[in-house]
Amino acid sequence: MNRQALTEQELATALTTLAGWTVVDGKLHKTYKFPSFARALGWMVSAGVEADKMDHHPEWCNVYNRVTVNLVTHDLGNQISTWDVALA
Repeated sequence: MNRQALTEQELATALTTLAGWTVVDGKLHKTYKFPSFARALGWMVSAGVEADKMDHHPEWCNVYNRVTVNLVTHDLGNQISTWDVALA
Protein backbone atom coordinates (compact mmCIF):
# COMPACT_ATOMS: atom_id res chain seq x y z
CA MET A 1 0.00 0.00 0.00
CA ASN A 2 1.32 3.43 -0.92
CA ARG A 3 1.45 6.14 1.69
CA GLN A 4 -0.79 8.85 0.28
CA ALA A 5 -2.23 11.84 2.08
CA LEU A 6 -6.02 11.79 2.15
CA THR A 7 -8.15 14.55 0.68
CA GLU A 8 -10.85 16.05 2.88
CA GLN A 9 -13.46 13.92 1.07
CA GLU A 10 -11.42 10.73 1.41
CA LEU A 11 -10.93 11.43 5.11
CA ALA A 12 -14.66 12.06 5.61
CA THR A 13 -15.45 8.78 3.86
CA ALA A 14 -12.84 6.88 5.89
CA LEU A 15 -14.23 8.22 9.17
CA THR A 16 -17.60 6.61 8.39
CA THR A 17 -15.89 3.21 8.58
CA LEU A 18 -13.74 3.89 11.67
CA ALA A 19 -15.97 3.54 14.73
CA GLY A 20 -15.04 5.98 17.47
CA TRP A 21 -12.29 7.73 15.54
CA THR A 22 -12.31 11.51 15.10
CA VAL A 23 -9.85 14.12 13.89
CA VAL A 24 -8.17 16.17 16.64
CA ASP A 25 -5.40 18.65 15.87
CA GLY A 26 -5.01 17.21 12.37
CA LYS A 27 -4.58 13.62 13.55
CA LEU A 28 -6.82 10.57 13.68
CA HIS A 29 -7.71 10.24 17.36
CA LYS A 30 -9.36 7.64 19.57
CA THR A 31 -9.34 6.76 23.27
CA TYR A 32 -9.79 3.11 24.19
CA LYS A 33 -10.99 2.06 27.65
CA PHE A 34 -10.14 -1.38 29.04
CA PRO A 35 -11.23 -3.27 32.18
CA SER A 36 -7.75 -2.97 33.71
CA PHE A 37 -4.24 -1.63 33.25
CA ALA A 38 -3.04 -5.13 32.33
CA ARG A 39 -5.58 -5.37 29.49
CA ALA A 40 -4.66 -1.89 28.23
CA LEU A 41 -0.98 -2.78 28.26
CA GLY A 42 -1.63 -6.10 26.54
CA TRP A 43 -3.56 -4.33 23.79
CA MET A 44 -0.70 -1.87 23.32
CA VAL A 45 1.77 -4.73 22.90
CA SER A 46 -0.47 -6.45 20.32
CA ALA A 47 -1.18 -3.23 18.44
CA GLY A 48 2.49 -2.29 18.61
CA VAL A 49 3.51 -5.54 16.92
CA GLU A 50 1.08 -4.85 14.06
CA ALA A 51 2.23 -1.22 13.77
CA ASP A 52 5.85 -2.33 13.63
CA LYS A 53 5.05 -4.82 10.84
CA MET A 54 3.66 -1.87 8.87
CA ASP A 55 6.65 0.32 9.85
CA HIS A 56 4.04 2.88 10.89
CA HIS A 57 4.03 3.86 14.53
CA PRO A 58 1.27 5.57 16.54
CA GLU A 59 1.57 8.41 18.98
CA TRP A 60 -0.05 7.00 22.08
CA CYS A 61 -0.39 7.43 25.80
CA ASN A 62 -1.50 4.99 28.49
CA VAL A 63 -2.99 6.09 31.80
CA TYR A 64 -4.25 3.20 33.92
CA ASN A 65 -6.99 1.52 31.83
CA ARG A 66 -7.08 4.03 28.96
CA VAL A 67 -5.00 4.24 25.82
CA THR A 68 -5.20 7.39 23.72
CA VAL A 69 -4.04 6.95 20.13
CA ASN A 70 -3.16 9.60 17.55
CA LEU A 71 -2.25 8.66 13.99
CA VAL A 72 -0.57 10.91 11.43
CA THR A 73 2.04 10.27 8.76
CA HIS A 74 5.16 12.25 9.56
CA ASP A 75 6.81 11.35 6.22
CA LEU A 76 4.00 13.21 4.42
CA GLY A 77 4.32 16.45 6.35
CA ASN A 78 2.14 15.35 9.29
CA GLN A 79 -0.93 14.60 7.19
CA ILE A 80 -3.48 11.84 7.68
CA SER A 81 -2.79 9.13 5.13
CA THR A 82 -3.93 5.79 3.81
CA TRP A 83 -1.54 4.17 6.31
CA ASP A 84 -3.20 5.88 9.25
CA VAL A 85 -6.58 4.57 8.14
CA ALA A 86 -5.16 1.07 7.64
CA LEU A 87 -3.60 1.07 11.12
CA ALA A 88 -6.77 2.45 12.74
